[in-house]
Amino acid sequence: MHGSDDITWDVTPDDARGGSLDEAAARADERRAAPRVVAAAGCEIVIARYAGYCYGVERALRLTEDALASAERPVATLGPIIHNPSVVDALAARGVDVVDEVDQTAGGTLVVRTHGVAPEVLAAAHGRRVNVVDATCPFVAVAQRKARALHEAGYTVVILGEHDHPEVVGLQGFAGGEAIVVADPDDVPRDRLKGRKVGVVVQTTQARDALARLAATLAPLARELLVYNTVCDATEKRQSAACELAAQVDVVIVVGGRNSANTMRLVQLCRGIEARTHHIETAKELRGEWVAGARRVGVTAGASTPDDEIEATVGRLRRLCETGGAR
Repeated sequence: MHGSDDITWDVTPDDARGGSLDEAAARADERRAAPRVVAAAGCEIVIARYAGYCYGVERALRLTEDALASAERPVATLGPIIHNPSVVDALAARGVDVVDEVDQTAGGTLVVRTHGVAPEVLAAAHGRRVNVVDATCPFVAVAQRKARALHEAGYTVVILGEHDHPEVVGLQGFAGGEAIVVADPDDVPRDRLKGRKVGVVVQTTQARDALARLAATLAPLARELLVYNTVCDATEKRQSAACELAAQVDVVIVVGGRNSANTMRLVQLCRGIEARTHHIETAKELRGEWVAGARRVGVTAGASTPDDEIEATVGRLRRLCETGGAR
Protein backbone atom coordinates (compact mmCIF):
# COMPACT_ATOMS: atom_id res chain seq x y z
CA MET A 1 0.00 0.00 0.00
CA HIS A 2 1.08 3.61 -0.53
CA GLY A 3 0.32 7.12 0.65
CA SER A 4 -1.05 7.83 4.09
CA ASP A 5 -1.62 4.15 4.79
CA ASP A 6 1.90 3.04 3.87
CA ILE A 7 2.88 0.02 5.96
CA THR A 8 6.08 -1.96 5.51
CA TRP A 9 6.78 -5.17 7.41
CA ASP A 10 10.42 -6.20 7.12
CA VAL A 11 10.53 -9.75 8.45
CA THR A 12 13.94 -10.52 6.98
CA PRO A 13 16.43 -7.69 7.51
CA ASP A 14 19.03 -8.06 4.79
CA ASP A 15 21.95 -7.62 7.15
CA ALA A 16 20.68 -10.24 9.60
CA ARG A 17 19.37 -13.00 7.38
CA GLY A 18 21.44 -15.06 4.99
CA GLY A 19 25.18 -15.04 4.56
CA SER A 20 27.86 -15.81 7.09
CA LEU A 21 26.04 -14.53 10.22
CA ASP A 22 22.98 -16.70 9.72
CA GLU A 23 25.12 -19.68 8.76
CA ALA A 24 27.32 -19.33 11.85
CA ALA A 25 24.27 -19.05 14.09
CA ALA A 26 22.70 -22.10 12.47
CA ARG A 27 25.87 -24.15 12.95
CA ALA A 28 25.97 -23.20 16.64
CA ASP A 29 22.39 -24.36 17.11
CA GLU A 30 22.53 -27.53 15.02
CA ARG A 31 25.27 -28.92 17.24
CA ARG A 32 22.65 -29.36 19.97
CA ALA A 33 19.45 -29.61 17.93
CA ALA A 34 18.75 -33.34 18.24
CA PRO A 35 16.06 -34.15 20.83
CA ARG A 36 17.14 -36.51 23.60
CA VAL A 37 15.23 -38.81 25.90
CA VAL A 38 16.83 -40.18 29.06
CA ALA A 39 15.13 -43.12 30.75
CA ALA A 40 14.94 -43.13 34.54
CA ALA A 41 13.00 -45.89 36.37
CA GLY A 42 9.59 -45.55 34.74
CA CYS A 43 10.08 -41.87 33.94
CA GLU A 44 11.40 -40.22 30.80
CA ILE A 45 13.45 -37.02 30.85
CA VAL A 46 13.04 -35.17 27.56
CA ILE A 47 15.48 -32.42 26.58
CA ALA A 48 14.21 -29.74 24.19
CA ARG A 49 15.52 -29.77 20.62
CA TYR A 50 17.00 -26.31 21.07
CA ALA A 51 18.32 -25.33 24.49
CA GLY A 52 21.38 -23.62 25.91
CA TYR A 53 24.02 -21.35 24.42
CA CYS A 54 23.20 -19.47 21.24
CA TYR A 55 25.70 -18.12 18.72
CA GLY A 56 25.83 -14.64 20.26
CA VAL A 57 26.58 -15.98 23.72
CA GLU A 58 29.20 -18.43 22.45
CA ARG A 59 30.86 -15.60 20.53
CA ALA A 60 30.88 -13.25 23.53
CA LEU A 61 32.40 -15.90 25.79
CA ARG A 62 35.00 -16.78 23.15
CA LEU A 63 36.01 -13.12 22.87
CA THR A 64 36.28 -12.91 26.66
CA GLU A 65 38.42 -16.06 26.75
CA ASP A 66 40.65 -14.61 24.03
CA ALA A 67 41.03 -11.42 26.05
CA LEU A 68 42.02 -13.42 29.12
CA ALA A 69 44.58 -15.35 27.10
CA SER A 70 46.28 -12.53 25.23
CA ALA A 71 44.88 -9.05 25.87
CA GLU A 72 46.25 -6.41 28.19
CA ARG A 73 45.31 -6.93 31.84
CA PRO A 74 43.23 -6.28 33.83
CA VAL A 75 40.22 -7.60 31.91
CA ALA A 76 36.74 -6.36 32.80
CA THR A 77 33.30 -6.58 31.25
CA LEU A 78 30.97 -3.60 30.98
CA GLY A 79 28.06 -5.14 32.85
CA PRO A 80 27.71 -8.94 33.10
CA ILE A 81 28.93 -10.44 29.82
CA ILE A 82 25.80 -12.63 29.74
CA HIS A 83 22.84 -13.05 32.08
CA ASN A 84 23.98 -16.18 33.88
CA PRO A 85 25.32 -15.70 37.42
CA SER A 86 27.28 -18.97 37.54
CA VAL A 87 29.15 -18.17 34.33
CA VAL A 88 29.87 -14.60 35.47
CA ASP A 89 31.10 -15.92 38.84
CA ALA A 90 33.37 -18.44 37.12
CA LEU A 91 34.91 -15.69 35.00
CA ALA A 92 35.35 -13.50 38.09
CA ALA A 93 37.28 -16.31 39.77
CA ARG A 94 39.68 -16.17 36.81
CA GLY A 95 40.17 -12.43 37.10
CA VAL A 96 37.42 -10.92 34.94
CA ASP A 97 35.85 -8.03 36.84
CA VAL A 98 32.42 -6.56 36.12
CA VAL A 99 32.17 -2.77 35.97
CA ASP A 100 28.98 -0.75 35.63
CA GLU A 101 30.50 2.40 34.14
CA VAL A 102 33.27 3.09 31.65
CA ASP A 103 35.02 5.45 34.09
CA GLN A 104 35.51 2.56 36.52
CA THR A 105 38.25 1.24 34.23
CA ALA A 106 41.86 2.34 34.42
CA GLY A 107 43.73 0.73 31.55
CA GLY A 108 43.68 -2.90 30.53
CA THR A 109 40.87 -4.41 28.44
CA LEU A 110 37.13 -3.68 28.54
CA VAL A 111 34.74 -6.21 26.98
CA VAL A 112 31.33 -4.85 25.95
CA ARG A 113 28.56 -7.20 27.07
CA THR A 114 26.62 -9.27 24.57
CA HIS A 115 23.52 -7.07 25.10
CA GLY A 116 25.37 -4.07 23.68
CA VAL A 117 25.51 -0.47 24.91
CA ALA A 118 24.42 2.94 23.66
CA PRO A 119 26.76 4.55 21.08
CA GLU A 120 27.84 7.29 23.46
CA VAL A 121 28.94 4.66 25.99
CA LEU A 122 30.98 2.84 23.34
CA ALA A 123 32.51 6.16 22.25
CA ALA A 124 33.44 6.96 25.85
CA ALA A 125 35.14 3.57 26.16
CA HIS A 126 37.18 4.13 23.01
CA GLY A 127 38.11 7.58 24.32
CA ARG A 128 39.89 6.14 27.37
CA ARG A 129 43.27 4.47 27.59
CA VAL A 130 41.70 1.04 27.39
CA ASN A 131 41.58 -1.78 24.86
CA VAL A 132 37.91 -2.22 23.85
CA VAL A 133 36.56 -5.63 22.77
CA ASP A 134 33.02 -5.32 21.43
CA ALA A 135 31.18 -8.57 22.22
CA THR A 136 27.76 -7.21 21.27
CA CYS A 137 25.68 -10.02 19.77
CA PRO A 138 25.62 -9.53 15.97
CA PHE A 139 21.82 -9.83 15.99
CA VAL A 140 21.59 -7.10 18.64
CA ALA A 141 23.89 -5.00 16.46
CA VAL A 142 21.38 -5.38 13.60
CA ALA A 143 18.60 -4.01 15.82
CA GLN A 144 20.88 -1.13 16.81
CA ARG A 145 21.54 -0.20 13.19
CA LYS A 146 17.84 -0.38 12.36
CA ALA A 147 16.95 1.86 15.32
CA ARG A 148 19.54 4.44 14.21
CA ALA A 149 18.33 4.32 10.59
CA LEU A 150 14.70 4.85 11.63
CA HIS A 151 15.62 7.80 13.83
CA GLU A 152 17.72 9.42 11.11
CA ALA A 153 14.86 8.94 8.61
CA GLY A 154 12.48 10.89 10.84
CA TYR A 155 10.44 8.05 12.27
CA THR A 156 9.16 7.97 15.84
CA VAL A 157 10.90 4.82 17.04
CA VAL A 158 8.95 2.28 19.09
CA ILE A 159 10.95 -0.46 20.81
CA LEU A 160 9.10 -3.60 21.87
CA GLY A 161 10.98 -4.74 24.96
CA GLU A 162 11.59 -4.50 28.69
CA HIS A 163 12.14 -0.93 29.87
CA ASP A 164 15.25 -1.44 31.99
CA HIS A 165 16.86 -4.33 30.10
CA PRO A 166 20.41 -3.38 28.98
CA GLU A 167 19.71 -4.31 25.36
CA VAL A 168 16.72 -1.97 25.29
CA VAL A 169 18.67 0.82 27.01
CA GLY A 170 21.30 0.48 24.29
CA LEU A 171 18.66 0.55 21.54
CA GLN A 172 17.25 3.76 22.99
CA GLY A 173 20.66 5.33 22.61
CA PHE A 174 20.83 4.35 18.93
CA ALA A 175 17.35 5.84 18.45
CA GLY A 176 18.57 9.20 19.68
CA GLY A 177 17.29 8.76 23.20
CA GLU A 178 13.75 9.57 22.07
CA ALA A 179 12.33 6.10 21.47
CA ILE A 180 9.11 4.92 23.05
CA VAL A 181 9.58 1.60 24.86
CA VAL A 182 6.54 -0.67 24.96
CA ALA A 183 6.67 -3.77 27.15
CA ASP A 184 3.24 -4.96 26.02
CA PRO A 185 1.29 -4.10 22.85
CA ASP A 186 -1.64 -3.09 25.05
CA ASP A 187 0.49 -0.27 26.52
CA VAL A 188 0.93 1.67 23.27
CA PRO A 189 0.58 5.44 23.90
CA ARG A 190 -1.97 5.99 21.14
CA ASP A 191 -2.22 9.78 21.44
CA ARG A 192 1.54 10.21 20.96
CA LEU A 193 1.62 8.07 17.81
CA LYS A 194 -1.59 8.96 16.00
CA GLY A 195 -0.82 10.33 12.53
CA ARG A 196 2.95 9.93 12.94
CA LYS A 197 5.58 8.09 10.93
CA VAL A 198 6.30 5.14 13.22
CA GLY A 199 9.20 2.68 13.01
CA VAL A 200 9.47 -0.46 15.14
CA VAL A 201 12.42 -2.51 16.33
CA VAL A 202 12.29 -5.37 18.82
CA GLN A 203 14.39 -6.60 21.71
CA THR A 204 15.89 -9.75 20.21
CA THR A 205 14.47 -12.05 22.90
CA GLN A 206 10.83 -11.02 22.51
CA ALA A 207 8.16 -13.39 21.17
CA ARG A 208 7.14 -12.89 17.56
CA ASP A 209 3.44 -13.05 18.36
CA ALA A 210 3.92 -9.97 20.56
CA LEU A 211 5.46 -8.17 17.59
CA ALA A 212 2.49 -9.17 15.42
CA ARG A 213 0.08 -7.79 18.04
CA LEU A 214 2.07 -4.56 18.28
CA ALA A 215 2.00 -4.10 14.50
CA ALA A 216 -1.77 -4.72 14.46
CA THR A 217 -2.21 -2.08 17.18
CA LEU A 218 -0.04 0.51 15.45
CA ALA A 219 -1.37 0.05 11.90
CA PRO A 220 -4.62 2.02 12.40
CA LEU A 221 -2.79 4.81 14.26
CA ALA A 222 0.29 5.56 12.20
CA ARG A 223 0.41 7.65 9.03
CA GLU A 224 3.26 5.38 7.93
CA LEU A 225 4.47 2.22 9.67
CA LEU A 226 7.81 0.46 9.14
CA VAL A 227 8.33 -2.69 11.21
CA TYR A 228 11.71 -4.39 11.50
CA ASN A 229 11.48 -7.90 12.86
CA THR A 230 14.71 -8.03 14.86
CA VAL A 231 13.75 -11.06 16.95
CA CYS A 232 16.73 -13.42 16.88
CA ASP A 233 16.32 -16.76 15.08
CA ALA A 234 17.83 -18.56 18.07
CA THR A 235 15.14 -17.04 20.28
CA GLU A 236 12.41 -18.26 17.96
CA LYS A 237 13.89 -21.76 17.83
CA ARG A 238 14.13 -22.02 21.61
CA GLN A 239 10.63 -20.70 22.16
CA SER A 240 9.09 -23.03 19.58
CA ALA A 241 10.97 -26.05 20.93
CA ALA A 242 9.98 -25.18 24.52
CA CYS A 243 6.30 -24.92 23.61
CA GLU A 244 6.51 -28.20 21.70
CA LEU A 245 8.13 -29.82 24.74
CA ALA A 246 5.64 -28.41 27.26
CA ALA A 247 2.75 -29.93 25.34
CA GLN A 248 4.28 -33.42 25.60
CA VAL A 249 5.35 -33.71 29.25
CA ASP A 250 3.91 -33.65 32.78
CA VAL A 251 6.50 -31.26 34.25
CA VAL A 252 8.81 -28.68 32.69
CA ILE A 253 12.13 -27.54 34.16
CA VAL A 254 13.56 -24.33 32.68
CA VAL A 255 17.26 -23.78 33.44
CA GLY A 256 18.76 -20.30 33.29
CA GLY A 257 19.53 -17.06 35.05
CA ARG A 258 16.70 -15.22 36.77
CA ASN A 259 18.03 -12.03 35.22
CA SER A 260 17.88 -13.57 31.72
CA ALA A 261 15.08 -12.14 29.57
CA ASN A 262 15.07 -15.05 27.14
CA THR A 263 14.94 -17.59 29.99
CA MET A 264 12.04 -15.77 31.65
CA ARG A 265 10.21 -15.78 28.32
CA LEU A 266 10.62 -19.56 28.14
CA VAL A 267 9.18 -19.87 31.65
CA GLN A 268 6.20 -17.73 30.66
CA LEU A 269 5.52 -19.68 27.48
CA CYS A 270 5.89 -23.10 29.09
CA ARG A 271 3.74 -22.17 32.08
CA GLY A 272 0.99 -21.11 29.69
CA ILE A 273 0.94 -24.69 28.35
CA GLU A 274 1.99 -26.77 31.38
CA ALA A 275 1.21 -25.34 34.83
CA ARG A 276 3.85 -27.57 36.44
CA THR A 277 6.69 -25.44 35.08
CA HIS A 278 9.60 -24.62 37.39
CA HIS A 279 12.49 -22.23 36.87
CA ILE A 280 15.94 -22.97 38.30
CA GLU A 281 19.39 -21.47 37.91
CA THR A 282 21.26 -24.59 39.02
CA ALA A 283 20.48 -28.27 39.49
CA LYS A 284 20.80 -27.84 43.27
CA GLU A 285 17.46 -26.02 43.30
CA LEU A 286 15.48 -29.04 42.04
CA ARG A 287 12.90 -30.39 44.49
CA GLY A 288 11.71 -33.98 44.58
CA GLU A 289 8.03 -33.11 44.93
CA TRP A 290 8.10 -31.35 41.57
CA VAL A 291 8.55 -34.65 39.73
CA ALA A 292 6.55 -36.92 42.03
CA GLY A 293 4.14 -38.99 39.93
CA ALA A 294 5.42 -37.59 36.64
CA ARG A 295 5.88 -39.98 33.72
CA ARG A 296 7.62 -37.45 31.45
CA VAL A 297 9.75 -34.52 32.61
CA GLY A 298 10.87 -31.89 30.13
CA VAL A 299 14.06 -29.82 30.33
CA THR A 300 14.76 -26.65 28.39
CA ALA A 301 17.22 -23.82 28.95
CA GLY A 302 17.84 -20.21 28.07
CA ALA A 303 20.39 -19.06 25.51
CA SER A 304 22.88 -18.14 28.25
CA THR A 305 22.78 -21.51 30.03
CA PRO A 306 25.93 -23.67 29.65
CA ASP A 307 25.71 -27.30 28.59
CA ASP A 308 27.22 -28.55 31.85
CA GLU A 309 24.36 -26.99 33.85
CA ILE A 310 21.81 -28.65 31.56
CA GLU A 311 23.55 -31.99 32.00
CA ALA A 312 23.75 -31.52 35.79
CA THR A 313 20.00 -30.88 35.79
CA VAL A 314 19.30 -34.01 33.77
CA GLY A 315 21.52 -36.07 36.07
CA ARG A 316 19.82 -34.84 39.23
CA LEU A 317 16.36 -35.31 37.72
CA ARG A 318 17.29 -38.88 36.87
CA ARG A 319 18.29 -39.54 40.47
CA LEU A 320 15.10 -37.95 41.78
CA CYS A 321 12.95 -40.00 39.43
CA GLU A 322 14.71 -43.20 40.41
CA THR A 323 14.11 -42.51 44.10
CA GLY A 324 10.47 -41.50 43.67
CA GLY A 325 11.21 -37.84 44.28
CA ALA A 326 13.27 -38.43 47.43
CA ARG A 327 16.44 -36.36 47.71
